Amino acid sequence: MKKEIATTKAPGAIGPYSQAVKVDHHLFISGQLPINPATGEMPEGIKEQTRQSIANLKAILEEAGGSLDNVVKTTCLLADMSLFGPMNEVYAEEFKAVYPARAAFAVKELPKQALVEIEAIAIL
Repeated sequence: MKKEIATTKAPGAIGPYSQAVKVDHHLFISGQLPINPATGEMPEGIKEQTRQSIANLKAILEEAGGSLDNVVKTTCLLADMSLFGPMNEVYAEEFKAVYPARAAFAVKELPKQALVEIEAIAIL
């Protein structure tokens, strides 16, 4: 029933998890750090990191046959809530109405000292 979705156009999993799992028409995408899959590097700044995390989401969605338009729910994890405004500006540029449902949290720390990580659920 569940199928792993993986692409080299997004960073590979750094632990025992899948980039995404598809069950029927539901796609569950693991949190995407702002790592450039070609270089393994993270850009500096919250806006650039948000763009990269969303680019990684897009790559996984495309591998599964979808796009950002298929996303119905996201969770945005931030290193600090002071980053919410600039992250939200980029988010609003990338996602279009009808916007996905969303939760945003500040967490104590993200892997690799990232400023943002975004996970998503999509219906394909």
